Amino acid sequence: MATTFLNGRFLDDAQTSEAVVSAFDAGFQHGVGLFETMTGGVTEAQVPWVIGLEDHLERLDRSARDLGLSDSLRLSALAEAVLATIARSGLARARVRLTITGGDLNMLARPLAGSDKSAPGPGQPTVMIVAQPATAYPGEMFDRGVVCTIADLKTNPLDPFAGHKTLHYWPRLRELQAAAAKRAAEALVFQVTNHLSGGCVSNAFIVSGGRIITPIARGDEEQNASAQGITIPSPVLPGITREWVFARAAELRLPVERRMITIDQVLSADEVFLTNSSWGVLPVIAVEAHTIGKGEVGSMTSLLVDAWKRTLLREANEDDPE
Repeated sequence: MATTFLNGRFLDDAQTSEAVVSAFDAGFQHGVGLFETMTGGVTEAQVPWVIGLEDHLERLDRSARDLGLSDSLRLSALAEAVLATIARSGLARARVRLTITGGDLNMLARPLAGSDKSAPGPGQPTVMIVAQPATAYPGEMFDRGVVCTIADLKTNPLDPFAGHKTLHYWPRLRELQAAAAKRAAEALVFQVTNHLSGGCVSNAFIVSGGRIITPIARGDEEQNASAQGITIPSPVLPGITREWVFARAAELRLPVERRMITIDQVLSADEVFLTNSSWGVLPVIAVEAHTIGKGEVGSMTSLLVDAWKRTLLREANEDDPE
């Protein structure tokens, strides 16, 4: 069951075959596009909600500008469309994906977004929003933790597209397939410098010496410049649930650091956990055959897992008098 919004038109589950995108769409032809995956739903009072909707849209807008996709996204209209799609779905808990591509255009026949060059204006982007039932993850994943593999994939700090949620997801999906074949839930991706980047579809954290530590992400570079003032770009996505962890950690008075993390620091960590907008906070108890900490969900991770559950309940029942 899915409800789809495509270029201003709603398509319910029975109409999905009518969802048509041009064969010349830049997303189909060249992978030119961005996406956001969100968790939302509809309360008993039929009010739609999304965790971090504004943050997701602002990240989308920054990436669209940075990568030259668009400098004129209408975020308020996109927010209305996302909420309307969820409301139409009627789902109490939904996985929501917003995709924007370059549309039906010739990329070489127009200037980059923000350019002053005289050329034909930008084409109309393709906008698709899909609301479908949220993935039902087994409770034991959060109670007992999961195993991760180490991916062959490497991220490159000098790749200007790294750290953005572009449509180029094939390498990450291949690594997830390889991890699943080993009965693992995720694969940890490292940079070409052999520092931790994150999971294939998640941000990564370690807990060591009573501190929560996560890799420097795109946008964090200036505040983490070297003593010599050298700033190295980061290929790490600035995750929305990653930011949620920072806020909750502050409330719980848990210290957090953003810095480069080596494989040895991952393997010697007391705890490891992963975050994304679908599962929230996911404990990791082993990387390949190496046990993390005591091989069980750690205390700091447990606090954040419980905090995410409370966030979901609060959002879903915000209009409930209880």
